[in-house]
Amino acid sequence: MPAPIIVVGHKNPDNDAICSAVGYAYLKNELVRRAAGGRDPDQVYKPARLGPLPPESAWVLEANGLPAPDAIGHVHARVADVMTPDPISIGREATLLEAGQLLRQHNVRALVVVNDDGTYHGLITTRMIAERYVAATDALTQGAANEMAVASDLIASLGQKVQDITETDVLVLDKDGLLKDAVDDLMASALREAVVLDDDGMAIGIVTRSDVAVRPRRKVVLVDHNEKRQAVNGIEEADVVEIVDHHRIADVMTADPIMFLNLPVGSTATIVAMEFRRHGIEVPVAIARVLLSAVMTDTVILKSPTTTQADRDIAADLASLAGVDPVEFGLSIFKCRGGDADLSVEKLVGADSKEFQIGDATVLIAQHETVDLPSVMEREKEIREHMRRLKDDRGYEFVLFMVTDIMAEGSQFLCEGNRRIVNRVFGIKCTGEGGTWMPGVLSRKKQVAARILGA
Repeated sequence: MPAPIIVVGHKNPDNDAICSAVGYAYLKNELVRRAAGGRDPDQVYKPARLGPLPPESAWVLEANGLPAPDAIGHVHARVADVMTPDPISIGREATLLEAGQLLRQHNVRALVVVNDDGTYHGLITTRMIAERYVAATDALTQGAANEMAVASDLIASLGQKVQDITETDVLVLDKDGLLKDAVDDLMASALREAVVLDDDGMAIGIVTRSDVAVRPRRKVVLVDHNEKRQAVNGIEEADVVEIVDHHRIADVMTADPIMFLNLPVGSTATIVAMEFRRHGIEVPVAIARVLLSAVMTDTVILKSPTTTQADRDIAADLASLAGVDPVEFGLSIFKCRGGDADLSVEKLVGADSKEFQIGDATVLIAQHETVDLPSVMEREKEIREHMRRLKDDRGYEFVLFMVTDIMAEGSQFLCEGNRRIVNRVFGIKCTGEGGTWMPGVLSRKKQVAARILGA
């Protein structure tokens, strides 16, 4: 079976990035099963994430018996993408005759030599056996006696122990290691083969020079973003096969035409739910609750100006399937985030932050949604110190932090760095103390980032 197609949201994932990946991977797997007509599908879609789970995502997934997406660091080609898994093995006490028979039977060039407990010991290859036979001819000179000696040595070698000619100085690779690093090591190795071990010392794969002749490209579906700056590391080496998003069209490029579904709605989860409807796939209760949680957080319980009638309709449908009241469910999701006083300043500011490019400059716009604005503002000094560190360490033109009060329906702007840009765009006087209250500003995407990028 080919490697899974990874379905993944953006860096610093919010609830929509997580839940859309979970929901869309489920939908794609159902479509693959339908196409297979009852047979085992040849392809699997796997949700992933590029950071820690937001508290509300962790809660809704656990409450509905769904596993959290695996955290990944990159989509560069890995050793695991080219290795031959489950290599044929042979014991140290076996004979060269048995080794030769296994090599021919399985049409391979190398066998893993294992200890009595099954752990890895070394490799034996067709080249090593051939060299053993060629070495027997060293005694060959003129005369039948020497020829008979050679023949006797060759016959005796058939019963020789594998361990006698096993090579133990073999390159060992990590299955999750970068392929580009492994290639250099393999080419510099005296052997044509490398072995891949697990944590218990068991051989789980073999990599040969011919395996790395063609670099594989991992297949990826992007959800809730289409910007390289926000995408998984190594995206330029991957094949992006689909994009499902509700943000502006940015700079992810593909080699071939793909399905790019981009709709001006309040949540990527809304689009995913619409795709369930379009394909006639039933939404399970657990998936309905996961998708509904994302719709409600991304639209701020349907109050954000990004909210459309499609979001409201989908929220009503998902709530009906989930057996919940959408607004009450949305409030319960926001409460899962816990007290603002208990969050580290790194999470408070960085959990939902995105970088944007303005000409040659990079800016960071972060957002934290709360039902208790005063408790956040009590930490203003600590927050501003962290924002200044971010600006200095990463070279941002400015860092803008939106503290969005869900109940009051507005945001407090805190800005560090070149405040002139923010003040000019919004016609305000954001200073280094107290911040500026922005009534009705709930959406980073539509009401803040779009205006700054368009200025």
